[in-house]
Amino acid sequence: MADDDRDFIDRADSITSKLYGKPASTDQIAENFALYGLKKRAATLDNFDTELCGEIDSSPHSLRRRVQLMALRKKMGTVHEALRKARR
Repeated sequence: MADDDRDFIDRADSITSKLYGKPASTDQIAENFALYGLKKRAATLDNFDTELCGEIDSSPHSLRRRVQLMALRKKMGTVHEALRKARR
């Protein structure tokens, strides 16, 4: 999957579309993220941060997608911190 040029949300949409017949919302992605173990959550957040460091163009679609990715990253970070505080 190293040569997969889709972003995190596109990959999640593809997987959930195949499993459930419709793409997942960002809330569903964050809920599923809460089911990951500590190491997998940390690795996912690291990969997500690396993805967000990439360059973006100024097209409206690209900017909207970047805002969606940043909002999802914030949600996932909040979930991760809450679970770490609960020692899970």
